[in-house]
Amino acid sequence: MAVEVKELLEAGVHFGHLTRKWDPNMAPYVYMERNGIHIINLYKTAAKIDEACAALSKIANSGRKILFVATKKQAKDIVAEKAGSINMPYITERWPGGMLTNFVTIRKAVKKMASIDRMKKDGTFMTLSKKERLQVDRLRAKLEKNLGSISDMTRLPGALFVVDIKREHIAIKEAQKLNIPIFAMVDTNSDPRQVDYVIPANDDASKSIDKVLSHVATSIANGLAERKAEKDASASATEAPKAKAAPKAKTVAAEEEE
Repeated sequence: MAVEVKELLEAGVHFGHLTRKWDPNMAPYVYMERNGIHIINLYKTAAKIDEACAALSKIANSGRKILFVATKKQAKDIVAEKAGSINMPYITERWPGGMLTNFVTIRKAVKKMASIDRMKKDGTFMTLSKKERLQVDRLRAKLEKNLGSISDMTRLPGALFVVDIKREHIAIKEAQKLNIPIFAMVDTNSDPRQVDYVIPANDDASKSIDKVLSHVATSIANGLAERKAEKDASASATEAPKAKAAPKAKTVAAEEEE
């Protein structure tokens, strides 16, 4: 579904930063300057959202995960809701250093969280002293806060989606080192050259973030739905010959009895 410029305008996606704070590399995406603020060209934004959504849908269809990163106050709740609704991992607290470049260590922390959960299920947890139980609970809460949403991520993500690349510069650098495609909302104060799929947009207003992420989440959901449909069709095609073969077996058996 093509993005309408009118809906982006109503969500305030066009408001950039103060002209004195701009990054000159964003010039191709700036429409004009008004009252000392840069106005983003929404026709280009709409085209870039369509382009990014098409690519994200393909990645989701391939079965790979898309990791969402947004730790700023205006974005974290929106990202948690949108990413959670499509079962994609997300980071909305502080970015854990080495999250991508030292993924093995991160996986160990996730396994630690799982082992604590097992202790609570099998009763081992209750054999600990009160002080030890308190320490384990604190560790579990800390791990959940930082890594809870990525506990099901068993391998590196197929892509990163970032809100505010200046704030999430560590995540950007790690993804660049590993050649992981980066999708991002990029405001007029940031360098778009750091991103593979640029969505020029206001990354400070919750309405703007919500509007862009709604399109992104819908596209990923469509990619996942197509993957499921393809799997179901493949399973049906495999079962069909078996169903046809069954009567033949009966016929042979009947002939042997005769």
